[in-house]
This record gives sequence, C-alpha cells and structure tokens, in this order.
Amino acid sequence: MGDRERRMVFVTVGTTCFDALVKAVDSEQVKEALLQKGYTHLLIQMGRGTYVPSKFTENSTLQVDYFTFSPSIADYIREASLVISHAGSGSIFETLRLSKPLIVVVNEDLMDNHQSELAEELDERKHLFCARPQTLQETILAMDLTALQPYVPGDAKPIVTLINRYLGFPVD
Repeated sequence: MGDRERRMVFVTVGTTCFDALVKAVDSEQVKEALLQKGYTHLLIQMGRGTYVPSKFTENSTLQVDYFTFSPSIADYIREASLVISHAGSGSIFETLRLSKPLIVVVNEDLMDNHQSELAEELDERKHLFCARPQTLQETILAMDLTALQPYVPGDAKPIVTLINRYLGFPVD
C-alpha cells in the first residue's frame, strides 16, 4: 500500500437481509464515489442476504472484502473511517457512541418502517447522513463530515428519580 493511509468503510446490515444496501455498495458508482472521497478499503457485513458482493473492482485500488456475521462488530466500527449501516437502532447508536461518521441507509422494503423516523430525525440534528439504496452514491459525494455534530446521549437519571419518587421508592 505504500505511503497511502488506510481509510476503511465498514458496511453493516446487522442480522437482517438487506440485499439492496449490499448491491448498492457493490456498484461501481458507489465504489468510485468512495475512492473519490479517499477511502481505500471496503468491508461489507452482509448478514442473512443472498447477494454476494464482488471482491473485484474496475478500479483495483479499492480493497473489497465481506463476511456474513461476527459476534461483535464494535472492532470493525472502531477501525472504520466511515460506517454505512442499516437503520437498526443498535447499529446506529453503537456507531454514534464511538464517534464515527455514519451514513444510515433506510430499508424501504420494511412494512412498518419506524427505523426511517429515527434515521431522518438524527439526520436533521446533523448526527449522521440518511440515504436510500438508490441515493447512496449522491450522499457519499455530497457528504461533508465536518458538518456532523457529536451525539451526546441523554441523562436518564432525572427520569429514574422522578419515577422512583412517584412509586414511593427511596431516592439516592
């Protein structure tokens, strides 16, 4: 690899089947967009999907690999320069907690798509970028990582204290 810095994009679909996302990141257009943004490696966690991405790219400078499942994806997220994820709250908040830039891709095939509400709200608050499989390339090309705001989790202690008081439990 020479003197070029390793910049990995980690893609996760969690335990679901989200072939539309895997196909999107496997497209030459998305791979080219990632190269234009300076990324060198693409690692895809494809879950229960049946679509198998190609390790070959027309422009062979992007290193591509994939796997189905891992006991924990935290190490992959830590190593990543960018995470592209399905809209599952676990993946979203784990990535935000690790302060990694995040593109959340909404699965429009889900019937009750409550996940899109979370992704769109966090996008409005500038904690992440929200995309659809068909808009992923545009999102990558347009993203400005300096515009992202750190996600600060809320403090649940005041709510717990209030509930404990209401129920008559001792309050620390």
